[in-house]
Amino acid sequence: MAEDLVLDTAIRDWVLIPLSVVMVLIGILRYFVSKLMRSSPSPDAKIVKEGQVIIRARNLKAGANFIPLRSFRTRRLYFSNEENGLLHVPKGQGTNPQAQMFSDPNMAMDMMKKNLSMIIPQALTFAWVNFFFSGFVAAKIPFPLTQRFRSMLQNGIDLSTVDVSYVSSRSWYFLNLFGLRGLFSLILGDENAIDDTQRMMQMGGFGFDASKSLGAEKDGLDIIQHDWALPRFEQRAESVLRKLVK
Repeated sequence: MAEDLVLDTAIRDWVLIPLSVVMVLIGILRYFVSKLMRSSPSPDAKIVKEGQVIIRARNLKAGANFIPLRSFRTRRLYFSNEENGLLHVPKGQGTNPQAQMFSDPNMAMDMMKKNLSMIIPQALTFAWVNFFFSGFVAAKIPFPLTQRFRSMLQNGIDLSTVDVSYVSSRSWYFLNLFGLRGLFSLILGDENAIDDTQRMMQMGGFGFDASKSLGAEKDGLDIIQHDWALPRFEQRAESVLRKLVK
């Protein structure tokens, strides 16, 4: 039988609230520090050109049915020609994002700065929480949970008799670490929101692979079926008008 605990108000005042406020302030400070450390490299003309070609190819696929068949085939040949098409990437000439990262010291330095701006504050904050607030039962969730949530919500408390809905101070730290994205969106804006889970996922990323994107757009243009919609536009307009008149 799980035991019900009576939480002291001093734990709320000296553990729960300070820990939450510190996590918010550290997140905001980390954002501005990473913004100051972020460099603004000059865009590569080749990458910008390839991005514009991809956008034009997508616009052609989206509006293919609103141009005549001959015009569509001419534009598709201009993009997907095997000799000099804009979307054709010869074998052996595709860019390797991983090799590009190691060849560009600025890109590697920016990636290292991003990782350091995430790892160092987290390590220091976790050491602070583990030293000062370890072993506290900080809060209680107002709905019942299954035993599978015990390891997530009661990290640092080795009591199997305590109800699963109670949250330890160390688990409260992790909940704030990964659950404050909505609050950061309100404070810093949607584009400036700090999401540690996304940063962890991006630690193994190496950049934009233009050759794969160009090949995918080329395959999409090759298999698209043209169905010109404008010749039937008058008939559709006439049927709509007849329905309105009736």
